[in-house]
Amino acid sequence: MQVLYKSTRGNEETVTASMAILKGLSEDGGLFVPTAVPKLDVPVEKLAQMSYQETAYEVMSRFLTDFTEEELKDCINKAYDSKFDTDKIAPIHEANGTFFLELFHGATIAFKDMALSILPHLMTTAARKNQAKNEIVILTATSGDTGKAAMAGFADVPGTRIIVFYPKNGVSPIQEKQMVTQKGANTYVVGITGNFDDAQTAVKNMFNDRVLAKELDEAGFQFSSANSINIGRLVPQIVYYVYAYASLVRDGKIKDGQEINVVVPTGNFGNILAAYYAKQMGLPIHKLICASNENRVLYDFFRTGIYDRKREFILTSSPSMDILISSNLERLIYRLTGDDSKKCAELMQSLSQGGEYSITEDMKAQLSDFYGNFCSEGETREAISATYYGGGYVIDPHTAVAAGVYQKYLRETGDTAPAVIASTASPYKFTRSVMNALSDRYEGLDDFGLVDALSSMSDIAVPKAVEEIRTAPVLHDRVVDAADMPSAVKNILGIQ
Repeated sequence: MQVLYKSTRGNEETVTASMAILKGLSEDGGLFVPTAVPKLDVPVEKLAQMSYQETAYEVMSRFLTDFTEEELKDCINKAYDSKFDTDKIAPIHEANGTFFLELFHGATIAFKDMALSILPHLMTTAARKNQAKNEIVILTATSGDTGKAAMAGFADVPGTRIIVFYPKNGVSPIQEKQMVTQKGANTYVVGITGNFDDAQTAVKNMFNDRVLAKELDEAGFQFSSANSINIGRLVPQIVYYVYAYASLVRDGKIKDGQEINVVVPTGNFGNILAAYYAKQMGLPIHKLICASNENRVLYDFFRTGIYDRKREFILTSSPSMDILISSNLERLIYRLTGDDSKKCAELMQSLSQGGEYSITEDMKAQLSDFYGNFCSEGETREAISATYYGGGYVIDPHTAVAAGVYQKYLRETGDTAPAVIASTASPYKFTRSVMNALSDRYEGLDDFGLVDALSSMSDIAVPKAVEEIRTAPVLHDRVVDAADMPSAVKNILGIQ
């Protein structure tokens, strides 16, 4: 079955998977969605015998139907190699009666590596397939992890440049150090004096700026995206949910066909949307548990059916979730409207202009697959402590939000189906928050002193991604206001 892609806000025009990846965002501002979600027609007992790379091919080939087998397998093998510190790529750790799906074994020790290791290869293959004449400029806003993972993937990839914007005071010290020390002649990092939503909005506006697009084209450039708004980011994320289920069957932890719950710490909604697509493919998932931090816009949406970004933006210990505009939710909204792009566009316009939208009771009834809740900062610290002192396992604050919300779900529902928690970052990325949750005796240590203390406490070696930035020089120090982001892009590209 050929799968084509159309915009959540457009007409019935369709594009191939490779063109959707190359564009990143539709010209009408919408996100590309598959015209139909393909079924996973490989038996679980067969998937259970497969490597991560083999599973990736089975899942991704169902979505990326205009890639040849040779092209797709080449992309997969280049992505999931020795950059990961485990052959399993996404191993599962059992603690406190739940299964933690470790998605942080890649080059930048966060789950973004799972998709951003392959996106550059998908992108350059897509450019060849579509005879793209321009140099591709990857334009990305990051709340902490996407930026570094994208730069690590695209660094020195021929025919590409990557420009990353991040909130100057809205990421952890380790996250910032990872970004500003990034090597690569084609990589650019810019801090902004605003929050993630300011950066993301400005990036979306640049994508939709026809005048800027014309200037870029005349200078030999075209924009594409490495954010999860790019379908080339989303499809690889579906893989690890399928792999996790098959692994649990292989290891005798669940029976083939048994339903599981999936718990995902959620900011931009891409990671949990990938789990939703996995369920649509036929993976036996019961509940998709959406875990928010104190920026509880998604919790309020699932509770009320009203998405309202008009609220205080809170900086938390889980900065990758400090988001008030969850871009990927638009893909779910599109499904809830019955694939009505006009209705979806109206709702998104309402969000853009008035700061909120409401869905109908009929649409709200279709959210029964989801459960939403949130954790306060205190509850996040408690979850880190409980998981370590109760299960001997150290988790980062984002994973802790998911663990805390899962406990609330258990108390509310009594549903004891096996649960897989997406563990989205290494605790080494957020050492101060983790160590402060475990003890008050580490407050005087600097960030790398905390790294060593965590290593001693957890008996887990310091990841290479952290070790190599101890003494790495700062290579990027540009900071601009959000309003000046377009000027910064043109300055970087030399088209002033």
